[in-house]
Amino acid sequence: MAKRDYYETLGIDRNAADDEIKKAFRKLARQYHPDLQHGEQPKKTAEEKFKEINEAYEVLSDQEKRRRYDMFGHAGGQQGFGGGPEGFDFGRGGFGDVFNDIFEDFFGAGRSGQRAERGSDLQYNLDLSFEESVYGKEATLKIPRAEPCTDCKGTGARTADAVKVCPSCKGAGQLRFQQGFFSISRPCNQCEGAGQIITDPCGTCRGRRRVRRERMLSVNIPAGIESGMRLRLANEGEPGDNGGPPGDLYVAVTVQPHEIFTRKGNDIVCDIPVSFVTATLGGKVEVPTLKGTTVIKVPSGTQQDKAFRLKGLGVPSLKGQQTGDQIMKVKIQIPTKLTAKQKALLTEFAKESGMTMDTDGDGFFDKMKTYFE
Repeated sequence: MAKRDYYETLGIDRNAADDEIKKAFRKLARQYHPDLQHGEQPKKTAEEKFKEINEAYEVLSDQEKRRRYDMFGHAGGQQGFGGGPEGFDFGRGGFGDVFNDIFEDFFGAGRSGQRAERGSDLQYNLDLSFEESVYGKEATLKIPRAEPCTDCKGTGARTADAVKVCPSCKGAGQLRFQQGFFSISRPCNQCEGAGQIITDPCGTCRGRRRVRRERMLSVNIPAGIESGMRLRLANEGEPGDNGGPPGDLYVAVTVQPHEIFTRKGNDIVCDIPVSFVTATLGGKVEVPTLKGTTVIKVPSGTQQDKAFRLKGLGVPSLKGQQTGDQIMKVKIQIPTKLTAKQKALLTEFAKESGMTMDTDGDGFFDKMKTYFE
């Protein structure tokens, strides 16, 4: 049977970067490793798939082999293969390192027992008003997270005597197995990898070593932030296990819509109503801004959607560059209720201007028919 394309095997594009190739391989290796399968047939199927993804990775992770494969296909890629069991060279730098990482992910830290693990990242969803997003603010967040229990100092036991060495793994937290040509370790089932057994759990955390607490955190929200952005606060996530570093806190921002203003880049846009008379004859119009009201001069003959710009009344740039502007679009207000006198004056105006009054509403279409005849 013809071999599958190596890029298709790993589920990546042909222009994938080295880190994308490694990431795809790690994911598939975890999924199809034979030692994690149950049953004879699933194990056999996984072994074939595992060999296939290993072969694809060995070629695509080597720049020279990948170049030959891209030029000549499988015939070019096979040159220079070999070295390790089943035709894979586990001793080479990058390939061996990936396998070491994968087996640590599967079975824990191996020889050294429990390994330090980074704490989980947290996300806080923060709603901001339009004004707050423009000018920024100092926000106080209430962050719930799991923290080490202070009563038992994170041991999970009521007293120091209640912590016993696990009789199964002798405190290592790992049990070693020989499988094929690999010597691997797995977390001890009896102590769940802790290396210890708690005979009298802490009354506060009930042996879980952690309790849920709310932590108050002050965060500076920068001026100019937009909806959908996230702020990363390093080491403000949940504490790590076994001395591992804490995770990070991400503040996800949602900006509430404004009744009048919208944002376009760093500019603030709004519509301003202008009367038919003012647009025609010109005049002054009071307009709103985020800093209060101001007056702009509307020249005579102003048309619908004419834009006026107020410099520097927009949104500050997050990159420290200049502030945007406020842009106002004219929306001419056409009167809907006229007195008889007003109608007469407009009719006189139309006659003086040489306009044709098509009061029956069909004049435009009649003109179009004449045009095409």
